[in-house]
Amino acid sequence: MSDETPNDAGSGTVVDKSKRKNLLLGLGGAVVVIGGLWFLYEEFIASRSVSTDNAYVAGENAQVTPLTSGRVIEVLVTDTQPVRKGQLLFRIEDKDQQIAVQQAEANLAMMQRRYGQSIANNAALGAAAGASDAQINTARAGLASAQASLTKAEEDYKRRAALSGTGAVSNEELTTARQALATAKASYQEAEAAVAQAQENARSARRQEEAAVALTKGTTVQTAPEILQAQAQLAQAKLDLERTIVRAPIDGVVSKRTIQVGQRIQSGSPAMIVVPVGDLYVDANFKEDQLGKVRSGQKAVLTSDFYGGKVEYHGKVVGFSGGTGAAFSLIPAQNATGNWIKVVQRLPVRIQLDPKELKEHPLRIGLSMEAEIDLTDND
Repeated sequence: MSDETPNDAGSGTVVDKSKRKNLLLGLGGAVVVIGGLWFLYEEFIASRSVSTDNAYVAGENAQVTPLTSGRVIEVLVTDTQPVRKGQLLFRIEDKDQQIAVQQAEANLAMMQRRYGQSIANNAALGAAAGASDAQINTARAGLASAQASLTKAEEDYKRRAALSGTGAVSNEELTTARQALATAKASYQEAEAAVAQAQENARSARRQEEAAVALTKGTTVQTAPEILQAQAQLAQAKLDLERTIVRAPIDGVVSKRTIQVGQRIQSGSPAMIVVPVGDLYVDANFKEDQLGKVRSGQKAVLTSDFYGGKVEYHGKVVGFSGGTGAAFSLIPAQNATGNWIKVVQRLPVRIQLDPKELKEHPLRIGLSMEAEIDLTDND
């Protein structure tokens, strides 16, 4: 026979009533402990940093574009090739540019000779103006002589005219005196006209001299405008010639090379991109509710999927984007519509990487990263 009593057999209780209270107390204590541990974690550990895996490597790429047009005759680099700043990338045929330089040099020489000719013309016009001034003096002397002759002719005629009624002077002699007076008057008028003409010629010569001198006044063969313009054209032609040799603008790796030998390339057309792998940064897209305590200058620790968690990068927050990713998308969200649903937005935070660490463990643009920012760093 069984030792169980009828009450014990029909109760169906898994846990003894005497132990149930202790179990409930233990469960409640465990909940309190877990809650306390969670509070301590959030207060002293989780609140000390923010992290995200929505982060990607980026950099300021240098687009290589020729600044002169021509046929590509040599390409010295290919995709994935590391290059140094100033290294030759490709060359453009320079025959047209060489001809332009020769033409500019010839034009400069011609402008220099023309300037010298202008200076010589100024001297010649000055001499001509001086000669015109001398002609005025000569004309005035002739006028004075004509005036004296006219005065003498008038006196001779007056004397003979006064004696004409007495028979002391013949009619022929009086007529001769009258003709001499008329000739003297005509000579005087001619001398006056000569003086006026000489003065006008002198004024015209001075104006021509002034007009010629105005073109070169205050200038030298180094500062004359036409010479400066010719020098600028020569400098531009030489610059175009130099630009037929295209060099790397920065240190980096060649990417997206689009040119081939024999191709005619236009000025400003993209030829390739140089990625500055030694100067990269990370754009980490944090949720907006994570950024309340994030400040520029705070330190960050990053890991890359490329190397795994064994390689850590140490960076520094350098700034925040001017807007969220949704604000700058091709089709921005229409939050003012009636079917609006709140979505937590992400704001890109730029984190500058350490160049020394990048040199030891190179990265490439677009690689995924995980970023954690230390919120306790207030430096």
